[in-house]
Amino acid sequence: MLLLLDNLEQVIDAGPALGKLLEACANLRLLVTSRELLKIRGEIDFPVLPLVEPEAVTLFCARARVEADDTVAELCRRLDNLPLAIELAAARANVLPPAQLLERLAGRLDLLKAGRDADPRQATLRATIAWSHDLLSDEEQKLFARLAVFGGGCTLGDAEAVVDADVDTIQSLVDKSLLRRTGDRFWMLETIREFAIERLEASGEADASRRRHAERYLALAEEAEPNLRIYSQEWVDRLEAELDNLRGAIDALSTSGETQLALQLGGALSDFWYYAQHTTEGGRRLESLLAADDRPTLVRARALLGAAAAVVQTDAVAEKRYAEEALEIYRAHGDGRGVAMAQWTMGGAFVNLGDPASGQPLLEAAVEGFERVGDVQFAIVTTRTLAWSHEEQGHLDICRQLHEANLVRIRKAGFREMEAHTLGVLGWFEAEEGRMPEAVELIRGSLLVSRELGEQGLLLTALSRVANLLVIAARPAEAATLISAGDALRTEDRTVEQWVVKMDKENLEKIQGQLNDQAFADAWERGRSLTLDAAFDLALETLALPGQRLQGDHVSPDASS
Repeated sequence: MLLLLDNLEQVIDAGPALGKLLEACANLRLLVTSRELLKIRGEIDFPVLPLVEPEAVTLFCARARVEADDTVAELCRRLDNLPLAIELAAARANVLPPAQLLERLAGRLDLLKAGRDADPRQATLRATIAWSHDLLSDEEQKLFARLAVFGGGCTLGDAEAVVDADVDTIQSLVDKSLLRRTGDRFWMLETIREFAIERLEASGEADASRRRHAERYLALAEEAEPNLRIYSQEWVDRLEAELDNLRGAIDALSTSGETQLALQLGGALSDFWYYAQHTTEGGRRLESLLAADDRPTLVRARALLGAAAAVVQTDAVAEKRYAEEALEIYRAHGDGRGVAMAQWTMGGAFVNLGDPASGQPLLEAAVEGFERVGDVQFAIVTTRTLAWSHEEQGHLDICRQLHEANLVRIRKAGFREMEAHTLGVLGWFEAEEGRMPEAVELIRGSLLVSRELGEQGLLLTALSRVANLLVIAARPAEAATLISAGDALRTEDRTVEQWVVKMDKENLEKIQGQLNDQAFADAWERGRSLTLDAAFDLALETLALPGQRLQGDHVSPDASS
């Protein structure tokens, strides 16, 4: 016999009796639906997950009698692909088309209502969630509300530190389907979190919870900052997992008038915004925070340099303005490392503005400043920029000497990111002087180090360098494929270094003069379909180049600060 018991959470205390019934009846099977586990012997849990997106879209379209499109798909995503939420939304579709439903979803708990024949518990999303909430103990209700402060979920450690969570209550909320766990993170569906936020606001604990939350993620950002001055995939991944919490912390501090703390948090994330390819968002947030508090503090100076980094490839005038103000603040506070950072940024801005002669003394001073405070890595970074300023002035011998001396220091320091850059630059010098085998070996080394680090910007730059060598070696189709792949793989938020753009553009002009239209189109289309790994493998394969002499002029090897 199969006994089906639906919505057993209403009488969950019957669980032990059902266990005894099973032990007494060998041929009995129970199929139970419940918002929490029975916790009896032999119980096997089959979670009922939200629909996958195609199923959710199909359900909405069937109920609302509309055609599937991107708006419907986004509407379903915003409803967490929950069948009941989709059913309720579809019931509104005869009055509000999908686009208007999407606009009004901020009040989703009350917007979506069923007809008169619906079970009262399922008449609105609010009623559905409230049914589960009302079955919680007082302690569970308190923690449920407090956990709403986390955007994008949290680890157990963060929950314990911010909202005084305990493992047993966390486990109970997971068992009751109000909290979910993926890996080491606990999170809520946004529909459920909206209800939890209401409970948090009603509890009178919202401000205190948000303050503790902001302090926790400010501490994380400050811990990450020195580890991200030089690229670290581990720290990028760690902060990326907490991105919604970091955003929420900045917003909470700004809203509460804690503008210095908000600036401190935004500035501490400066390198993360860049490495995680969030420069547009980071620049916008820093600009807003700087406008809200103009006190000349060290916190402001760090945020100014973060804002400068966000516009380094797009607005050299703003970059220079931010760096000048930061330099003034750091000098006033006697912060030697800060002064060197501002000088480095400002020197690079002058080169970006086409005035490398004015940037050179600032960069020389920055190198000395970093060496004085014992910051070997940034002395290396600044020497690279100094070499670039000499290159822009036509001092190619000095430029090369600086890079060669820098490579020795780089390897001694184990500075792999800068090794990838420098190998690429020196490979270009070899190519320009007609030593193709040496150039290939250096560029291959740059490519391999870039893959080892896993930083997308480095890998895409390395692809462009390989394409440049292929153009020199008269292999235009393969060069076009790599340039196309790099162009397709760059995200919208990742500002491409201008010297790479220039190199790709000049190489494409040469390629189009060497291939007919169909051959170029085929090579370009092939590149659009490549993943980053596939493009990397292709680049390695093509580096078996013949040692032939170069002809013609080639673009600058490196023009980035």
